[in-house]
Amino acid sequence: MPNIITTKLDGLVEIRPKIFEDPRGYFFESFRKDWFDEVGISVDWKQDNQSFSQKGTVRGLHFQRAPYAQAKLVRVVQGKVLDVAVDLRKGSPTFGKSHTVLLDAQLHNLLYVPVGFAHGFSVLEDAIFLYKCSEYYHFPSEGGIRWNDPTLEIDWKVSDPIISEKDQKWPSLQEFKEQSGGGL
Repeated sequence: MPNIITTKLDGLVEIRPKIFEDPRGYFFESFRKDWFDEVGISVDWKQDNQSFSQKGTVRGLHFQRAPYAQAKLVRVVQGKVLDVAVDLRKGSPTFGKSHTVLLDAQLHNLLYVPVGFAHGFSVLEDAIFLYKCSEYYHFPSEGGIRWNDPTLEIDWKVSDPIISEKDQKWPSLQEFKEQSGGGL
């Protein structure tokens, strides 16, 4: 069983798998359904994605609305990213709070992001990023929160971020809350 680290945001967990190293290299299990079963998480994974981003890139904060809402299991296979999840669950005591985790290819750690969270990351070293999704991508259900909304108080740890035009136009957390009727 890997080391499963709970966070201050209910349902958001970091997973540190057991790494088996020898003179040839290393081996580890990057996913096992029974890890999730043991902590009461039931997910039917439907899609795997991979991206490459250069150092200084910020991607996010993204989510999909129901019925296409996605849980994600994320990790890097090259480089380092600061991974960010923001609780957008309507009525959650931690609504609008964020949590960051350094995902590092050397640590092989993963982050499970439940449905109801916005997700993003900043790239601290050129990175190949992998993520499993519980639902297929559905453009009309796509949404986001402005990455640099000051109320989120996120230190992305990049000085001159590279950001897509789309990610610069998402609403603030307050605008999202007003538009959505209080959350996802």
